[in-house]
Amino acid sequence: MNVGGFGHRAPLLWLLLPFMAGLTAGRLLDLPAPPLLGAATIALLIALVLSFRSSAGARGTWPLALGGAVALAAAAYFHLRLNRPPEWNDLPPREARLTLEVTQVFTSAHGRNRVNGLAVVADAAAHLRGLIRQRLYFSLTLPPGTDPPLRSAAVAAVGVIELLPRQPVTGGFDAYLADAGVNFRFSRGRMLGEVAPPSRYQRFCHLAAQQFERILSAGLSDQPALAAIYRAMMMGQKQAMSEEQRTLFLHSGTMHLFAISGLNITAIALSMQILLSLLRVPRLAAAAAGLATLWLYVDITGTSSSAVRAFIMCALLMVSFSLRRPANPLATLTASALLILLVEPMQLFGASFQMSYGIVAVLLLLGGPLAKALQTRWPLFIALPESTWRWYHRWSDGLWRGLLGALGIGLASSLVSTISSIQFFGLFTPGSLVVNLVLIPISTFVIGAGFISLLCGLIGFTAGSMLFNHAGILLIWFMDRLLRMALAVPGVFHAAQFRAAWMGPAILATLLAICLFGYAWHWRRERGGFWTPFALTACLIALGVRLGE
Repeated sequence: MNVGGFGHRAPLLWLLLPFMAGLTAGRLLDLPAPPLLGAATIALLIALVLSFRSSAGARGTWPLALGGAVALAAAAYFHLRLNRPPEWNDLPPREARLTLEVTQVFTSAHGRNRVNGLAVVADAAAHLRGLIRQRLYFSLTLPPGTDPPLRSAAVAAVGVIELLPRQPVTGGFDAYLADAGVNFRFSRGRMLGEVAPPSRYQRFCHLAAQQFERILSAGLSDQPALAAIYRAMMMGQKQAMSEEQRTLFLHSGTMHLFAISGLNITAIALSMQILLSLLRVPRLAAAAAGLATLWLYVDITGTSSSAVRAFIMCALLMVSFSLRRPANPLATLTASALLILLVEPMQLFGASFQMSYGIVAVLLLLGGPLAKALQTRWPLFIALPESTWRWYHRWSDGLWRGLLGALGIGLASSLVSTISSIQFFGLFTPGSLVVNLVLIPISTFVIGAGFISLLCGLIGFTAGSMLFNHAGILLIWFMDRLLRMALAVPGVFHAAQFRAAWMGPAILATLLAICLFGYAWHWRRERGGFWTPFALTACLIALGVRLGE
């Protein structure tokens, strides 16, 4: 699919868009998979027949038939991956003894005597064999003196298992589990013991994570509150922050700084490339080393979905750069989204996927062109020939163009963040645009300082770790002061809710469609120009949002 005159083509959009539509239909409609697969096969055959015909009608119809086949197949794929046992729909919660293979561990609010997380059922009693390979959420009491299990460990446990509602109330923890494709809750029980130890690689990642914490805490014993923010930003450990700190960043619309996502991965990837280029490492070897280091960082910090997505996008860009291929961020974004949804289709319905891909898509489709248009519309020294510029002219022009570019990108990203904040956090944060324009560049330097601190600590240069830790803490102190001043301004945030649960996803989908068509039409003024997404989003929010508790 050609999406505009900016040199970017994204053919996979012909597959991604109907695939996402099919997954959404599968989520909303409880239809059996076999008829959907049959209909998809018929639509695919029709598309193949029409593709060989030369008539104008056939040329215009076969892409629609292909899109329909992909959508039907995606709806069937959703139900196959969900694998929700129908025989459990009318059964009450029951006690069960299961063997669980741990896939993710959450930090419990009840201390070290309890463990929460996600797991796959590895074994069960004969009357519960249908649960094997089912994903579930577990909450169990640990035996005295036992550490929480690591990822990939198999544990025996006894507790109460119950089927989660298919369409839970929006905004609750059950909704988060349903969005992740989890069908069961296993709670009110205890862990009996470890059946199989974790893999050596997972033990290595656990020890490395502990080592990272020690390095990032070097010299910061007198600043525990700021050090908690520092570790949260570097390792995604939001639980280390106090309730006041979490509220501060949530109300300012900057809680995304603590998810291991595009910002962290990009900052570390750039730091790695700069270091390897200074060491004169060849291009392909530098790419391989950089990707290996990035993936190790992703795994050590918990392999969150946002980190994996950011790694895939960064890996595709690094590979194209290493092979000297033209960079195409839109095609890279499309390919990574399709790959993620093929492997984990349930991610489409999660807040993290919608926010990260929504923001990046709007930045590419709207933010970049808007920034370029602002720079063209309001240049500095327009009456002065560039050949006569002095150094201060060039510095002023560079700074001004950077500010206009940041304004265009910030305005575009604020559209998605505003919709997402209302939908997922119940907050309308009109002040987040200005706050993010200031804090995102600062946080990039914080992550860079943390990365250098980790490098120094891993080679035994403790003094270097302490130096860069204090540099990062100084920047975080400045961020903290700015946030407190910003939140003291009336109207920076409001409690808000959409009037209906479907409105948030519908408004976000409408915004992305407008940005896609606007990009394809070069954002021409006669077709609405850059005002269209902002005006329409503002109108929809004004009509669909209810302010207050």
